[in-house]
Amino acid sequence: MNKLNYKRFYFWALAIILLCLINKESLFAQQPLLLSDAIKSGLQKYQSIEAKRNLVRSSEALVKNTKNEYLPNVVASLQQDYGTVNGQFGPFSGYGAVGVASAGPVYNRQIWNAGFGSAYILNTNWELFTFGRLNSKILLSEAQVKKDSADYAQEGFVYSVKVSGAYLNLLIAQKLVENSNANLNRAIALQKVVLARTQSGLNAGVDSSIANSEVSAARLSLIAATDNELQIRNQLAQLLNADPSVAFLLDSSYFKNIPQEFNTAIDISQNPQVKYYQALIEQSNKTTNYIKKSVLPGVNLFGIFQTRGSGFKYDYNPASNNSYSKSYLDGINPARSNYAAGLSLAWNILSIKKVKEQANAQQYITEAYKNQYDLISTQLKDQLILADQRIANTLLSYKEVPIQYKAAAEAYLQKSVLYKNGLTNIVDLQQSLYALNKAETGLGVANIQVWQALLLKAAASGDFDLFLRQVH
Repeated sequence: MNKLNYKRFYFWALAIILLCLINKESLFAQQPLLLSDAIKSGLQKYQSIEAKRNLVRSSEALVKNTKNEYLPNVVASLQQDYGTVNGQFGPFSGYGAVGVASAGPVYNRQIWNAGFGSAYILNTNWELFTFGRLNSKILLSEAQVKKDSADYAQEGFVYSVKVSGAYLNLLIAQKLVENSNANLNRAIALQKVVLARTQSGLNAGVDSSIANSEVSAARLSLIAATDNELQIRNQLAQLLNADPSVAFLLDSSYFKNIPQEFNTAIDISQNPQVKYYQALIEQSNKTTNYIKKSVLPGVNLFGIFQTRGSGFKYDYNPASNNSYSKSYLDGINPARSNYAAGLSLAWNILSIKKVKEQANAQQYITEAYKNQYDLISTQLKDQLILADQRIANTLLSYKEVPIQYKAAAEAYLQKSVLYKNGLTNIVDLQQSLYALNKAETGLGVANIQVWQALLLKAAASGDFDLFLRQVH
């Protein structure tokens, strides 16, 4: 093989490889967005779900913090200062904080002798017994976790239903655009036939006007269908955090099959929306219990150890006021120590009256949550009945629309042939065109309506797996 042939060979080999890569990317780009993938993707990155997830994490951290409240308080303090030690008889009250007054002999005038001093303190305070108060607070924080977890599960459930509904609605919208396009093409074809017969004198001129009107109506119908498709596409794009200007390529298999399973064994009480209100009621009850127990006393075990140092000697007095040192090391060297330990019982007796009204207020909040629980339960039960009725009706419609479409298509074909041969008028042909367009629309959405009815039942019962395990 000569040099020229080698170049040609490499050129064509490179061209084939590039073509394969382009076709591969094209095939990948044309893969439809599966409903199951759309739900999974949205659950991972939708902002409101991520927010609920973070709230659960926050509540879990607060449970750990509440449990840590049983640990004792251990405070270590090291203090080194410089100042005078003048004493004075008379009342004294510190403002804003517990202050340690200077101590020393009482002079008949102000003395400015100053030296260094130090204090080293270890203070331990442990609320040993709370009579169930701390435990009730832990239970309350755990109830908060359950509430936030139920809210997170509810948000994911509602989101999944919304994505599924928007997906099915977009499938219908795209089918309506397709049907409107087909109807426009039929109207244009009819317009050409009518125009030819009118120009040849076989039909009256009014037929041409009617045909023109039909084409215009078909175009307006296509515009309306396209606008509806854009709105629904935007809704799905918002749920998926996607670009709404890019058309979605959806799974068209839903037009070819219907779900096979419609029964669920899950009770309404397992619906995530109902469980959320159950968690609210439980949290409110735990809050009431915590408020009631907040009046209980606490038994504290405490211990204090203190070491002090001073530049002033033990015999410093007004008669010999030179008995002190300005040395820093003399002032910080520990010289005297004290300790104290004991138990204390503290109980705010008058807090009972205050807490009683707080508990009453919280009980009313619990009753409000119960009212909301009853309301959502009733609504979901009614929705479940409606879903069963819709499933039955959509199945009947699914069986009936092919018959209607076949009859409408045959009628339109018959009327168009008769019109072309001058055996019927354009009004009859126009009516058959309307009937065909209606039947075609019904045929296109009949399957999707069955899926929508199943989705309604899944949303009402809380058994979303009933819907999810039958989709792609």
